[in-house]
Amino acid sequence: MTEPLLDVQGLTMRFGGLLAVDGVDLTAESNRITALIGPNGAGKTTIFNCLTGFYKPTAGRLLLRHPTRGAIELQTLKGYGVARTGVVRTFQNIRLFPSMTVLENLLVAQHQALMPRSVFSLAGLLNLKGWRAAEEAAVDTARDWLRRLDLLAVADEAAGNLSYGMQRRVEIARAMSTNPLLLCLDEPAAGLNPRETRALAELLAGIRAEHGIGILLIEHDMGLVMDISDHIFVVDHGARIAAGTPAEIRNDERVIKAYLGEPDADDAATAGGDAH
Repeated sequence: MTEPLLDVQGLTMRFGGLLAVDGVDLTAESNRITALIGPNGAGKTTIFNCLTGFYKPTAGRLLLRHPTRGAIELQTLKGYGVARTGVVRTFQNIRLFPSMTVLENLLVAQHQALMPRSVFSLAGLLNLKGWRAAEEAAVDTARDWLRRLDLLAVADEAAGNLSYGMQRRVEIARAMSTNPLLLCLDEPAAGLNPRETRALAELLAGIRAEHGIGILLIEHDMGLVMDISDHIFVVDHGARIAAGTPAEIRNDERVIKAYLGEPDADDAATAGGDAH
């Protein structure tokens, strides 16, 4: 059995006296879409923030199996160090550079590849051959992803002028232009209409099939989650309560209770009386 790309063991995050994440275990594999779901306030985004270096976990091991660098413990790295391993993310709230063009947003995302070639801007200022080649390659990568996401026509538009749905696609294009190993998407379907959500599902399935990367997804649209996920982890009140295939999660009593709640004593008594 192939070892998972990401192996999270005992992830714990405290904010003072508040236990936001309580010993969560989860995995994400290459060439698979893994969903992380749960009610509002369950700790999903806090888990993402720990995985991507925005928070330093209180405890736990976040092991990334890199194809060339071997085992990397993400919890030991600073945020920019995590990004350099190939773990990239999008956010609940769109975080594009609104006054920059769509193309420029994708070029900024590739700065790690461009900076060494620019000799920290010197080669760029002198327009040396090595810099020109690197810049052309970055532009080609950006345009390729804009084409795949049907955004090439707006490449020179200010990102902030696009519709909400298009900005969501720009965020995914920007993340993919970095050639990630693990793409972490925080509620990518938020604010999308049904047509845009269907297009998102096709896009993510296509990325999985064509590029073989791991996709880790936080999402409240259960239709989307059940349609495209290979495996689902469920958290509630900071703790993992279930894991399995979409079919297994759909029928899991713990998951149903987490989302719908349990009737209180008065409701139960009333239901019993109605039955009689």
